Amino acid sequence: MKKPITAQSLRKTNLLAGILHLGQMIAVLALSNDFSLPITATYMSGPPGSTFAAPVVLFNTPIGLTVAIFLGLSALAHFVVASPQFFGRYSQGIAEQRNYFRWVEYAISSSVMIVLIAQVTGVAEISAIIAIFGVNSSMILFGWLQEKYETPGSGGWLPFIFGCIAGIVPWVVLLFYVLSIGGVGETSAPTFVYGIVFTIFVFFNSFALVQWLQYKKVGKWSDYIRGERTYITLSLIAKSALAWQIFANTLIS
Repeated sequence: MKKPITAQSLRKTNLLAGILHLGQMIAVLALSNDFSLPITATYMSGPPGSTFAAPVVLFNTPIGLTVAIFLGLSALAHFVVASPQFFGRYSQGIAEQRNYFRWVEYAISSSVMIVLIAQVTGVAEISAIIAIFGVNSSMILFGWLQEKYETPGSGGWLPFIFGCIAGIVPWVVLLFYVLSIGGVGETSAPTFVYGIVFTIFVFFNSFALVQWLQYKKVGKWSDYIRGERTYITLSLIAKSALAWQIFANTLIS
């Protein structure tokens, strides 16, 4: 007979997830090379639509550090909710079928992840990078609104639907670059880039599926606390998958 999932068992799960994220962050920082990708801007050099100056590199993004950032953010979030100062608030929120801590962390960490994937696919323009980060954060914040204003089984889906609409936008951008739509000559992404885009796309959509199952109250998903544990597991797997795919193909010293 399986043990029931309780707030205390979630505390242990959060601590374990935090340790695993932290360990991976340290490993990535220790083992990575100094590979970086540029962030560029293209400015007008004449009337609108006429001529543009050559793109300028504003700065370079250190990929190893970027991977460490999203792993570290998750580790911090797990340790915070498991801490004596915040565990009471966390467990009360779970009892009320809400976890605002999750949405704050995801809004930042998943946006760092999608920006990193965008850079790996070839997106470099600063305006596109900012927009991708912002629209992905919006997707997560709509998930927060779904929890704040709706309850499982209530039938209200507007925040969820808006979140799905916002969330697909970065992937449309990535699709253009991965498939080299409109590209000339032999333009194509390396095989590992296809793998990263596919696997993380599946994981990102798995989070939406979990919320959908929770709010439809499908079978075992009618138990909110089970969904919370699934979110923790998915977050760990998704971040680990991206971190080590990036590491294996670009960061090995």
